[in-house]
Amino acid sequence: MRDVEGQAEESPYVRLARNTVELFAREGRLFRPDFPLPPEMTDREAGVFVSIKKHGNLRGCIGTIGPTQGSVAAEISCNAISASTRDPRFEPIGPEELPHLTYSVDVLEPPEPVTGADRLDPKKYGVIVTLGRRRGLLLPDLEGVDTVEDQIGIAMGKAGIPPGDRDRVSLERFLVTRYY
Repeated sequence: MRDVEGQAEESPYVRLARNTVELFAREGRLFRPDFPLPPEMTDREAGVFVSIKKHGNLRGCIGTIGPTQGSVAAEISCNAISASTRDPRFEPIGPEELPHLTYSVDVLEPPEPVTGADRLDPKKYGVIVTLGRRRGLLLPDLEGVDTVEDQIGIAMGKAGIPPGDRDRVSLERFLVTRYY
C-alpha cells in the first residue's frame, strides 16, 4: 500500500495486518490481499494477537486465544481491525497516525495447563490465568515484564481478578511465533 523504508523486510503476517489497518482507517473497507500468502497463513488455524505501537508505545492490541476465523490470515485481518478500532484502552486509529505505526503479529500455539508458577518463564511463555469465568492473557517477552509474578499479576489485572485470589487461579502457558 505504501513504500516505506524497511517494509520490504516485513513478514507477510505483518504486511497483512498493516494493509488491513491502513485500508480500514482510510476507507472503512476490508483488505483483500493482492499478494501471495504462504500456506501456513491460509491452511492453518490458530489464535493470533496483533499489536500496534506508535512511537514505541502501545496503541492497540487485540487477539484470540484459539482460532475463530478459519485461517491464520483471516484471524490476522479480524484482529488487526479490532486492535485498531476496538481496544478499550484507546480511541480508534485515524488515518493521520498510519505513518507512525509499527506492528507485530503473534501466532499462538495451543495452551497447556501448568501446575505452578515454577513452570513459567515470561521471556519464553505467555500465560493465561483463569478464575471462574474470568480469564486474562499476557503474551511472552514483553518489555518491562521480567518476572513470573509480574506476568501473572498483569494477566490477573486484565481479567479483573483481585491480587488476593492469586492462589486460586489456574495457570496455562503457551508459546508464540512473533512476526515483525
